[in-house]
Amino acid sequence: MQPTPPYDFAAAVEHLRRADPRLAEVIDRLGPCRLQIDPAPTPYAALLESIVYQQLTGKAAATIFRRLCALFDSGRVPPARAIAAAPIERLREAGLSQAKARAVKDLAEKTLARRIPSRRRLAAMPDEEIVARLTEVRGVGRWTVEMLLIFTLGRPDVLPVHDYGVRKGFARAFGKRKLPAPKALARHGERWRPYRTVASWYLWRVLDGPADWASRQP
Repeated sequence: MQPTPPYDFAAAVEHLRRADPRLAEVIDRLGPCRLQIDPAPTPYAALLESIVYQQLTGKAAATIFRRLCALFDSGRVPPARAIAAAPIERLREAGLSQAKARAVKDLAEKTLARRIPSRRRLAAMPDEEIVARLTEVRGVGRWTVEMLLIFTLGRPDVLPVHDYGVRKGFARAFGKRKLPAPKALARHGERWRPYRTVASWYLWRVLDGPADWASRQP
């Protein structure tokens, strides 16, 4: 059973229809927004998984994450205290690179030091403050925090302008031969406020269709 959306997807879709005729065509083709929010992970758990998954295929990352959990016999997520106490060499036994092993240790140490806000505290913080706080963790950049904002915290107005999928989806949907520059995408996305997250979801979904998607619009 999917959790109740944290904001009104139908209202977001109607706003986007009015704000951007081309995006309205995308919405007509793809149907209702089915963005899924996972309310379960703590910020620590969400960031730990994100670090492991960075720059890997889903299958390879899932295998490494399972091995990491198995190292500590922890089920889904190894406790921060266990990660912090483990030598780098032990973490690398799961298949983590040196950089990722150091990153997960830094995340665990900052979690234990209470430098990673709880989910309740994050809920009261604006997006940019969350980005600033969480990117203090080694190996965590803006994109990683944006994914947490979208898929864990359910924030409605996030546009990850550096995300390849969003840029590629925009190029296909809008009939562009080249990927938009992040600044250009940000400028276009101003019309999508305050529901840029939903616009991003539709751009991701465009990639599920043919490469000449725009030319096949009904």
